[in-house]
Amino acid sequence: MIKNILFDFGGVIITLDPVRAVDRFKEIGLKDADKRLDTYTQSGIFGDLELGKISAEEFRAGLSDIIGHEVTGEQCLYGWKGYCKEVPQRNLDALLRLRADGYRLILLSNTNPFMMSWALSDDFDGNGHPVSYYMDAMYVSYKCGVMKPDERFFRKVLGDEGIEPGETLFLDDGIRNVEAAGRLGIKTFCPENGSDWTEKIFEYLK
Repeated sequence: MIKNILFDFGGVIITLDPVRAVDRFKEIGLKDADKRLDTYTQSGIFGDLELGKISAEEFRAGLSDIIGHEVTGEQCLYGWKGYCKEVPQRNLDALLRLRADGYRLILLSNTNPFMMSWALSDDFDGNGHPVSYYMDAMYVSYKCGVMKPDERFFRKVLGDEGIEPGETLFLDDGIRNVEAAGRLGIKTFCPENGSDWTEKIFEYLK
């Protein structure tokens, strides 16, 4: 019986637009942004940020060095937010319905301080609520020091929350991520980025 549901952020709760993110970083001067950015697991300075190895300010300074001129924190946020195409209301409604049905909802995301400064603001959903309004707990890579698909990320959530893998469902649009969770005995569902998973999840939970 499923009691807990782990949610990826980008590609599940929000719809991702990797192309726009690349375009925005190119716009602020990162000419090879298409080679530096990834949809699922970042590397280089972007990965260091999402692993918590460097701070938001260190990322800004490092990006400035790579580009060759000073970039602001606002420009960094502008680039990162390019990943967000939309926050579908149907997804938010489904999260509220799941919580009302008694499921414990947990965010499990590879992300960074720039994206979370927006996600944790009242601007997130367009209705004055941050993403934390929809979750019972949140685990983000830059605070945990580990990124999916590393199994240690899933083990940390299971251990810290005191939950059983067999009673837990994980939604992520990245196949490598769901495969990693599945190896630990967690039930998985891999909807495509931007697809409507809201009815399928209720059918599954029946």
